Amino acid sequence: MNNLFPATYSTLSSLALAEFIRKRYGFISVECKMILRGVGDTYLVNTRGDAMTETSDSGPLAAAPVDRADTQFILRVYRPDQRSLSQIKAETDLLLALKERDIPVSWPIPDSSGLVIQSVDAIEGTKHMVLFSFAPGRSVMKLDEKQLYTLGYHMARFHVASQTIEMEDKRWTFDVETTLFGPLERLRGVYAHDPEGYAWLQRAVNFAAGKLVELGAASLPSGICHFDFLPKNFHFDGDAITFFDFDFFGSGIFANDIMTFWQHLSIDAHFGRMTQEEFEQSYAFFLRGYQDVRPVSRRELAVIPYLSLGLWLFYISFHTTHDQFYPYIQPDHFKLRCDLMRKLMENSWDKAFLGK
Repeated sequence: MNNLFPATYSTLSSLALAEFIRKRYGFISVECKMILRGVGDTYLVNTRGDAMTETSDSGPLAAAPVDRADTQFILRVYRPDQRSLSQIKAETDLLLALKERDIPVSWPIPDSSGLVIQSVDAIEGTKHMVLFSFAPGRSVMKLDEKQLYTLGYHMARFHVASQTIEMEDKRWTFDVETTLFGPLERLRGVYAHDPEGYAWLQRAVNFAAGKLVELGAASLPSGICHFDFLPKNFHFDGDAITFFDFDFFGSGIFANDIMTFWQHLSIDAHFGRMTQEEFEQSYAFFLRGYQDVRPVSRRELAVIPYLSLGLWLFYISFHTTHDQFYPYIQPDHFKLRCDLMRKLMENSWDKAFLGK
């Protein structure tokens, strides 16, 4: 008889995970340390021994021992209330397909039997986990000219490659319903303390949606989007880049991904971390790299400021579903973030929104 008190979320022991990985992957020794909680729990894994890290010439990844004295990996333990097995498989399938196409991504490592997704019984039920290659280097918050070009170049390569990948589970689509109108309705209760703020948001959502329709956003080039191309989700090792954290990938127009980095630059400019001239130069270097792979139309560039509201609302709405982000939706903190969002939109949108 099971006398354990029911739980909705548990933290797996680092020591037990180290032993689990050692046995499954055939390493001599393993050290495991939790470094982040989020959609799942993230652990840094240091190993000694053989690593199953190579692909076969055809088909999916196959386990092949590679002798490495010391190797780092990242272990992601997914929360069953946040990601289903089908959604996790879609993520690993995508990353394996991108790896085969020579896109610089952190990719899933199969165990000694070729299995990519591991499963364990936890208090709350079955939990799934994936061991990923470690992205060398570090996050760089302010990129130099060459790094900006490299980011744009490989983002475009990712987009072009994505159009050749058939996904069994496309997870979700980024459109006006999922990024604007859906979140608007879900956030109604969170805005109970700020009716004026919610009235502004209703007007902003309708304005942004109208502009996206006017610009024909739905017909722009589309495929798989990362939807979180911020510096925290790619590492630079010198001039070499590696993308990771595809937790939120889905289908949508490619301008969504260009927008996420444009928004990062906009925030830096807003807070004075770069001048307006530096912002424009940085965006230009980034776009130059991107357009050396895939042309970007004027319409794609024109929709970017209006897509940015959807980025904010998509993630703010997600924060209401996850206990880790509870502080973010408390009135004072929430209002600070929403005020920033409001200023960014009003600074970059058509002045017709302000009645000018």
